[in-house]
Amino acid sequence: MSHVTIKEIARRCGVSQGAVSYALNNRPGVSAATRARVLRVAAELEWVPNTAARQLSAARSETFGLVLARTPQTLVEEPYFMGFVGGVESVLAEHAYALSLQVVADLGAELATYRKWAAERRVDGVIVVDLRVGDPRIPVLRKLGLPAVLVGDPALAEDMPCVWTDSTAAMTAALDHVASLGHQVIARIAGPPEFGDVWIRDQAFDSAVRRLGLTAVTRHTDYSAAAGADATREVLAGRPTAIVYDNDLMAVAGLAVVQGLGLRVPDDLTLVAWDDSTLCRITHPTLTALSHNVVGYGAEVGRRLFDVLAGARPEAHLYSTPLLIIRESSARCRP
Repeated sequence: MSHVTIKEIARRCGVSQGAVSYALNNRPGVSAATRARVLRVAAELEWVPNTAARQLSAARSETFGLVLARTPQTLVEEPYFMGFVGGVESVLAEHAYALSLQVVADLGAELATYRKWAAERRVDGVIVVDLRVGDPRIPVLRKLGLPAVLVGDPALAEDMPCVWTDSTAAMTAALDHVASLGHQVIARIAGPPEFGDVWIRDQAFDSAVRRLGLTAVTRHTDYSAAAGADATREVLAGRPTAIVYDNDLMAVAGLAVVQGLGLRVPDDLTLVAWDDSTLCRITHPTLTALSHNVVGYGAEVGRRLFDVLAGARPEAHLYSTPLLIIRESSARCRP
């Protein structure tokens, strides 16, 4: 499709090109109704601002954008994003930048947010989380010309700049750990199957299960405490002696379920969590966990987005490999 011009938007809206320019640049001089009509038509035509003209005519917004397509309840409960956003903010503060955080219902709403931000020049770049296999956001961001850093494995990033942690090595370490303790029947409480990082963990889990000759089952959830508790009750019917969780929130919820059923951790069941927030260290027993610096991870993502704005070549940056921290929830499998 040829590049959509301001002249075409003005013709569709029945207004002057100057009015369209005011509306698209979020400047005074047009009514709210006209501004809304212009933005709607621009979105329908998939208008993209001319990059060269944009650089000449407008100063930077000094704002980065982050869209989270998660339920508000999950975000309230999940320690990961609080730490991650805190890390991003720490780097933005050094540059006198702000973070525009938008919580939306689904991927379609997320894409609409990117189009709106690009059309209104609200942000200088975006941080993209929860990558998918064949992620539909990547071609949209490229078409919009919106600078971005993706948070996830290079296998999902399609040659766009990304920062990642090695989930394959971490999952392998978790399975090697429980197998070394004699556990043969393993359950995993995983995140949403459409998320790319969960897909990568699925592959690593299945590969380690085959290599070690284990019996295993995986149940996917939405990462919430309630879903983690429900999935724990479900997998206990198969009598596993070890459970691996994809985040620490679900692990803590699972621990409560296990103890409520009269089972003992670690005597009857070994539990392994992921992310290793403070939650893992204040439970009784404390939880074995795959640990990485979530605040540092967010800070690294922020630094890489500034590098992209400065003209750095697109690269994949391995931030860390989560380290297995063995605590009281691990023990040898009893006969």
